[in-house]
Amino acid sequence: MKLNPDFLTHTMDGAALVVPTSDAPFHGLVQGNKTVGVILECLEHDTTEQEIVDTLCERYEGDRAEMAQDVADVIAKLRGIGAIDD
Repeated sequence: MKLNPDFLTHTMDGAALVVPTSDAPFHGLVQGNKTVGVILECLEHDTTEQEIVDTLCERYEGDRAEMAQDVADVIAKLRGIGAIDD
């Protein structure tokens, strides 16, 4: 899976932003924290949820299961707006 090319990512003041292009099915703005930024960074190329969790575990200390749930939640929200290509 990876980020749909109809969506652009940007970081501003520590916030991760997902901005749809005019071709995207979603019209709005998605904002997230630094963790979401890492997830979006991973989604710039073809990846899996497991690989994203591995990246988060390398960068941050914390419970792996909790990180996996956070990744699943973010992926579900991005899928819901059409921002993920499987």
